[in-house]
Amino acid sequence: MCGIVGLFLKDRSLEPQLGALLTDMLITMTDRGPDSAGIAIYAQNAGDTAKLTVQSATPDEAFDGLADKLGTAIGAKATIERRDSHAVLSMPREKLDEARGYLRASHPDLRIMSSGDAVEIYKEVGLPKDVAERFSLSAMQGSHGIGHTRMATESAVTTDGAHPYSTGADQCLVHNGSLSNHNSLRRKLRRNGIEFESQNDTEVGAAYLTWKMQQGASLGEALEAGLEDLDGFYTFVVGTKDGFGVVRDPIACKPAVLAETDRYVAFGSEYRALVNLPGIEDAKVWEPEPATVYFWSH
Repeated sequence: MCGIVGLFLKDRSLEPQLGALLTDMLITMTDRGPDSAGIAIYAQNAGDTAKLTVQSATPDEAFDGLADKLGTAIGAKATIERRDSHAVLSMPREKLDEARGYLRASHPDLRIMSSGDAVEIYKEVGLPKDVAERFSLSAMQGSHGIGHTRMATESAVTTDGAHPYSTGADQCLVHNGSLSNHNSLRRKLRRNGIEFESQNDTEVGAAYLTWKMQQGASLGEALEAGLEDLDGFYTFVVGTKDGFGVVRDPIACKPAVLAETDRYVAFGSEYRALVNLPGIEDAKVWEPEPATVYFWSH
């Protein structure tokens, strides 16, 4: 049920290869999740700019003139870079919240995939190989990224149902498993101002971590708290602006493997997702312990 991959680069000389390495890992996990796929890439914007990744079912119409409309609305220059059904909008960092508000109010047909200084999320229905080709994922560069191949179990096969999920700036999550208390948590989080784009239980997990961090918790503390508050069986891989974390539930029935060298840290639902990484034969390879938080940052 579902495949997860993640790659955190310690060696900056590997950054031009991040997309290619993650794409190979993602495609290897196709049989664990053939109905949809997604990837989050962390690549820092230049200067004091931030970005919003958006998706549309009618991109030709939706993206035409969108940057100019957004720029007029927020009173600042905005640019757009289109990738198939997605587009990355860039604007001054101090205008990010205003830009999100404008898009929600004036372009409700657009789905906001992610926002922040570094993260870009691309996800769609289809085989991982086809999704990767649509967005030219193998050509992307960055410092770290996570990916997911989905086998739908509790919600429909749609773009909204695909992972990763982002509910806070430069935060995202991919998940293998099932949360049993997601409906009650969703209601609680909505009362606390958290917005949702789907009915997927994974988005509730992402939103829970965002909520805890808004209260002052570190990512590690939020993941620790989740071990008490999130019911179900799960392996989470979480991306942040500076790194990524891994946690499994106390029973740890969902497969997971970590590998670390002096050049990178890699995660896969199965070891075969890692076999083509450079220097993997010399890596420290282990199965993450149950109810244990692992985190790496730059």
